[in-house]
Amino acid sequence: MGLFKNYVSQTRKPQGFLGKMMLSGMNPGHARLADWGLTHLPDMAPAKVVDLGCGGGRNAGALLKKYSTAHVTAVDYAALSVEKAKAYNKGMIAAGRCAVEQGDVSNLRFTADTFDLATAFETVYFWPGLETCFAQVARVLKPGGWFMICNESDGTDATSLKYEKIIDGMKTHTVEEIEAALKAAGFSELKSDHHPGKPWITVLARK
Repeated sequence: MGLFKNYVSQTRKPQGFLGKMMLSGMNPGHARLADWGLTHLPDMAPAKVVDLGCGGGRNAGALLKKYSTAHVTAVDYAALSVEKAKAYNKGMIAAGRCAVEQGDVSNLRFTADTFDLATAFETVYFWPGLETCFAQVARVLKPGGWFMICNESDGTDATSLKYEKIIDGMKTHTVEEIEAALKAAGFSELKSDHHPGKPWITVLARK
């Protein structure tokens, strides 16, 4: 149980050998969920996008493909994730279309009204206080900007609730809880969707 707990806990902040193992499976493991989430984004042509809790960088890469003229900034608080995301997107970084930074969602270092779109795939489970972090996202979004959250768990599925008990600092959230925190942080025009056959959810909010 100790080794298993140490391994699955790497989803929160990958470190060391186990962290590298977790990251190696994260990009392909979450690809179907992320691609489903991407279909929910509104018709837009953002100039600047930020992917928060970027993990291995695959979703930042997908955003770069979806929005062929956008600049995408990928952010993660784990140094190992930043390293992996930089390697994954090295071509786009060299082309000047992508940047990968280490950062904390509870205290984003970007100036206000910077981004047209913010995304968070499989990460808000570990954010230290949804209202505080969502308020930071709202601050760095331009007026009218969109924020999309995409989770594998709807906050009620048995598997995720099991992992919540194993992984320190993990908290799954229902759509209702996420929407309430978004409203408290100043977001409006909320939209949500639940996958018909899985506990996957997306929540869209506009500043």
